[in-house]
Amino acid sequence: MYNYRDFSPLGKKKYYSEKMKFFSRIHPNALAYSMTTLGAGMMNSIFNFYYVKLFLNKYKISEAAFHQAQVVFMIWNAINDPLFGYIQDNSKAPCCSRRQVSILYGAPLYALAFLLPWFPWKQYEEGDWLSGLHLIVALCAFDGLLTFVLLAQCALFAEISTRHESRLQLIKYNQVATLLGSTSILFCGLISDNMDNFTYFQAFTVLVGAVAAACMCYTGMYSTTQYEEKGALTEGFAAEGAASSLSLSSVILLTKQIMTQRNFLLFVTMNFFQVFHLAFCNNFMMIFADNLIPKDILSSTIRSIMYGAGFICPQCIVLISHTLLRKVGYYKIILFSFYLEGIAAAIMFVLGPESYHLMAFYLTVNMVIVQASFSLFNLPLADIIDADLKTHRRRSPLSSMVFGTNALFTKPAQSLAPMFVVTILNQFGYANLSGNVAQPDPNLFLGLHDAMFYMICLVPFCIAVIQILTWTPFSIQNSHLTPVH
Repeated sequence: MYNYRDFSPLGKKKYYSEKMKFFSRIHPNALAYSMTTLGAGMMNSIFNFYYVKLFLNKYKISEAAFHQAQVVFMIWNAINDPLFGYIQDNSKAPCCSRRQVSILYGAPLYALAFLLPWFPWKQYEEGDWLSGLHLIVALCAFDGLLTFVLLAQCALFAEISTRHESRLQLIKYNQVATLLGSTSILFCGLISDNMDNFTYFQAFTVLVGAVAAACMCYTGMYSTTQYEEKGALTEGFAAEGAASSLSLSSVILLTKQIMTQRNFLLFVTMNFFQVFHLAFCNNFMMIFADNLIPKDILSSTIRSIMYGAGFICPQCIVLISHTLLRKVGYYKIILFSFYLEGIAAAIMFVLGPESYHLMAFYLTVNMVIVQASFSLFNLPLADIIDADLKTHRRRSPLSSMVFGTNALFTKPAQSLAPMFVVTILNQFGYANLSGNVAQPDPNLFLGLHDAMFYMICLVPFCIAVIQILTWTPFSIQNSHLTPVH
């Protein structure tokens, strides 16, 4: 190994040689692709982790307004994915048809939308209708720009290469980027004392938004696809849309072709519950931990590390599993994760709510497993895109449409999860706990804590059972053994 204290000509030559070897091993296209993941990961982690607690506890939004916002968000969330997917696959405008240009133009707007929830429009009173409108605007704007940018990036994943090894390389770079991006939760918690110092929290989100926009713009400027390299851009992405234009009949036809694939239907069903489980963990892990684990058991710093680990460790696991992915494929790993979730939930239920340290460990591990397995879902979707391309003999893949149609059925789970949990919690007095009630009834909160404990055990267990039943028949199980699909 080179000794950095060796300043002889030979030592310097060896140092620069090692440095050049390191940079030569960096794949520029994979690096450019992963920069959007880095930027989006920084923003999405903070947004999903804090927005529910912010509106419930700080802005004092009413339950009715919260549900109304989630219903509007659920409708918009379901519509915008297939809409943007069809536009990106069929439009002739470069800002839509070219994946990189979509990311480049969408990145600054995406970052601005990220900042919307953290700055109240006025000093909200409890149940203020304006906080409900604020939540609707924040959710819809953020998800709309997220969809526009990340659909383009998902399409890049399928179109950079059809080789399994190349896709694993993208996953590897992607996980490193996600790992770095997810540290935003850890630093945000430490800097803002888990949002207690709201001014510091706001300043940190502004910094995150600026850095994230710069990262995504790097993707827009430097990434390429195999279709561009083959000179097929002008007759590739917009080829099928050029003859048909953006007509309703062509949307219905292409969507029907995608949805007739049995593997697509199995994947979408499984993915719906994964998105539900992920929203359940992201939105309520802090709330569950704060209420079920006494503050004298876990300090604020330990809690910040725990929350950060829930976002950081999944990427480490996926990186460590890179060799295993190459050998056994994503199918078995995803299936194993479902069994692991179910077993962990059953054990926690048997141990009971008094096992505080084990509960903290369980909450973290459950979140890690769900996020880690979800990080692999681009692999089966890419295989589904390849199968659709081959089955219908398309000139170019309908990458954005496949991802968008998948989102049409899975994104509503992002709204259903918080609606489901908030409804149950408020029936056991959570609204009073987070409100301004002077002397809340202690017996009511005993019931609330029991409800929370049952939810953190039974919801993951039931979801795991359903996912095992829907994922087992998925037939694309050995794509890792085929060099080119």
